[in-house]
Amino acid sequence: MGEIDQTRLRLVREGGETHVAETLDLAARVRELRKARGWTLERAAKQAGLARSTLSKIENGQMSPTWDALKKLADGLAISVPQLFTPAPHGEPSARMTVTRAQTGTRQVTTTYEHELLAGALTHKQMLPYRARIRARRFEDFGGWVRHDGEEFLLVLTGMVRLFTEFHEAVDLRRGDSAYYDARMGHNLISTSEDDATVLWVTSLV
Repeated sequence: MGEIDQTRLRLVREGGETHVAETLDLAARVRELRKARGWTLERAAKQAGLARSTLSKIENGQMSPTWDALKKLADGLAISVPQLFTPAPHGEPSARMTVTRAQTGTRQVTTTYEHELLAGALTHKQMLPYRARIRARRFEDFGGWVRHDGEEFLLVLTGMVRLFTEFHEAVDLRRGDSAYYDARMGHNLISTSEDDATVLWVTSLV
């Protein structure tokens, strides 16, 4: 089978209707898909059953792949052939990942909380996870409501806490209980157990 026209792609819809779509730069698209998975050229070529040199030439626009090569590429990337030519509607998954070992997070201490920030190695996160020791014992310890952008989720890890929110009655939570709320609403958290309670907090950043 001959080479593929990389400037246009004819798609067949249900019912037999066809649509000719402008396509992306195949070389850049293949490179983007590979890097989004964190794969080296060697690994991607092995996944696709192609020679490393062949994949390198495709990514550098030095050759137009045959249909068989495109099919191998798509199978190796676990996508369909048309997806090689058209952008995914919500973007490609990234290979971002980090591990925070116990007690190795960045610590921030205040009079009311002792935070251990998690996943600190990642920048431009869409959420901020942290473990917190709740030192406050009274609402008055805060000197007013805490407010900030985003939504927030908390899960009680140890002890018991009381969650105060601006528009709701205070609620007592114990180990295993959780709460999700709009962080723009005033909120404060105190420990009601003998020892400082600990919670996992996750705050959205978008």
